[in-house]
Amino acid sequence: MKRYNKLRGGNTTLRAGLTIGVLTLAASGALLPTLAESQPRDPSLATVTPIKHVIVIVGENRTFDQVFGAFKPRAGQSVSNLLSKGIITADGAPGPNFALGAQNTAQAVDPTRFEMSPGGKQPYAVLPAPNTGSAPTAASDTNPPPFATLAAAQAFEGAVLEPRDVAQLTTGATGLPHHVPDTRFGANTFALPNGPYSISRLGPNYDQYMASPVHRFYQNWQQADCSVAHASATNPSGCAMDLFAWVETSVGAGSNGKAQPAGFTDQTTGEGSTALGYYNVHTGDMPYFTELARRYTISDNYHQPVMGGTGANSIMIGAADALYYTDSHGNAATPPANQIEDPRPAPGTNNWYAQDGYSGGSYSNCSDAHAPGVDTVRGYLNSLPYHPKANCAPGAYYLLNNYNPGYNGDGTVNTSAFTIPPSPVRTIGDTLLAKGISWKYYGEGWNSFVANSPTSTYCNICNPFLYETAIMTKPEVVKAHLQDATNLYADIASGTLPAVSFVKPGGLLDGHPASSKYGLFEAFSRKIVDAVRDNPKLWASTAIFITNDEGGGYYDSGYIQPVDFFGDGPRIPLIVVSPYSRGGRVVHEYADHVSLVKFIERNWQLAPITGRSRDNLPNPVQLRSNPYVPVNAPAIGDLFDAFHFDHRHHGDGDGVGDDSDHDEGHMQGGLGWSPF
Repeated sequence: MKRYNKLRGGNTTLRAGLTIGVLTLAASGALLPTLAESQPRDPSLATVTPIKHVIVIVGENRTFDQVFGAFKPRAGQSVSNLLSKGIITADGAPGPNFALGAQNTAQAVDPTRFEMSPGGKQPYAVLPAPNTGSAPTAASDTNPPPFATLAAAQAFEGAVLEPRDVAQLTTGATGLPHHVPDTRFGANTFALPNGPYSISRLGPNYDQYMASPVHRFYQNWQQADCSVAHASATNPSGCAMDLFAWVETSVGAGSNGKAQPAGFTDQTTGEGSTALGYYNVHTGDMPYFTELARRYTISDNYHQPVMGGTGANSIMIGAADALYYTDSHGNAATPPANQIEDPRPAPGTNNWYAQDGYSGGSYSNCSDAHAPGVDTVRGYLNSLPYHPKANCAPGAYYLLNNYNPGYNGDGTVNTSAFTIPPSPVRTIGDTLLAKGISWKYYGEGWNSFVANSPTSTYCNICNPFLYETAIMTKPEVVKAHLQDATNLYADIASGTLPAVSFVKPGGLLDGHPASSKYGLFEAFSRKIVDAVRDNPKLWASTAIFITNDEGGGYYDSGYIQPVDFFGDGPRIPLIVVSPYSRGGRVVHEYADHVSLVKFIERNWQLAPITGRSRDNLPNPVQLRSNPYVPVNAPAIGDLFDAFHFDHRHHGDGDGVGDDSDHDEGHMQGGLGWSPF
């Protein structure tokens, strides 16, 4: 079998008005217990809300519009997506404002500079044909996905899926070679209108494997085409989001220092216009996540924190910061020359980066305002009216994409090529350990990863704690806090679920295009949600956050708030499942993965991870007239707006709520605290 490791071998100060355990006098005049006396002895239970357990489930590589672009919220709620903007119709056809999603070609030919917003833009007459990329050609029990037999699928993944979902692992092969135009789109293959297209309406159905778009750092900045020249009242950062197909076809996943291939065409990178495809929840795609969205709460303003791919965005979930290259003593150092990004176009090419790729080219010294690529991004940041800081330490070469973590699963230092050295950067794990608050990172395939099994589906670059010296050099900490997904179900069943749980499916189930299907990530999430809901006591005190690591390079029409050099990037899905998030609400507060950290810190009254981590940013102030743009930028929310802690449904525990809590405001009372 294949090896599925990606690369193997606020300010948390409580807002004004928050009150907890305040010393008061009862009506009889008796003194109520003091705060110290009334707090639970277990720090894990000392929360400012009824939430005693947070579960963060992280899938792979979808933007908000790719998943919820056709979502219709309940009456009284609004959503910003392809459908609401008139870019598409409910059945997935081009809408009256289809041109808002149009894509352009461009000219980036100056070898002396990286152009984030290049000139010479011209709209496509029709989009480049979508490509099969590396999506699986045929089923196989020895080289899945997909499996050829149900028995093999059950044996490999039956422990982490409900029985009704296992069959999804046996379907969806393309029947086509790799890296060719995707003729499953039939007559549409070479005639796609210039804009977002419904995958399941025009060609392959929701259950089929698809190619994966480019999702790397400088490419993602360039796809977004950010310039103050494009700025407007509703889009003050000026990210036009109109170069997705062009970046896919002009450079794709990167040059890795190699010359542009001879006979280069818009199919050479193996992507075509894959980035413009979306699924239509209105016509039945994404059925489980659509069900959750209609019963609980989603955000339509939640973002990947870093432009680019899995590694850097997964690190942000744990550290609320980026990692940098170090020497053997944890000091900032200079990486090998072939691992430093140079996104300037090679001479004689249009946008073929001089040095960029998964194996060579993943660091930039963003403190150097003259470095290739850095100069362009920092120049753009400086042009914004609020001048966000780059947040780049002097002399530090930051990891922008995907390299192996510094440690193997057994705690030994990873000495394989293209590995970021062990990191001294603190994570939320350190904060929780210091306060005695229980936590675990449950990654599917951990046990086989530790055993160095060639069939492990564990995502090593997805685990933010696997990079960190302070955690990985303590065997007792590793054993207690880094575990397999099967331990999660055991902990739920036994009532020993920690206060904070990070959960990552393996490579077959994480929803990553080409190597997985999003329906499989739905299935992985369903088993966890069902297990929690089947335990009424646990369900009553749990919040489940379901999201993706990043957008995977797919198109999205939403606003992007530049926070620092690293991002933010496009919107990604966030579903909040809890007895306190029922009602089918859509919340608009600006957030990214660091908001998960801020929620944990606020709920357990913790300080920011470090003095420079993003959890120091304030919560956003947003106006009703423009509910997606913080007026106090840069600002990131703490996700408290996704909940109504003043009351909840007391139903039968099946997750089906009535509409009695469809109020729009944040109510106060009941629990003696205010969300403001």
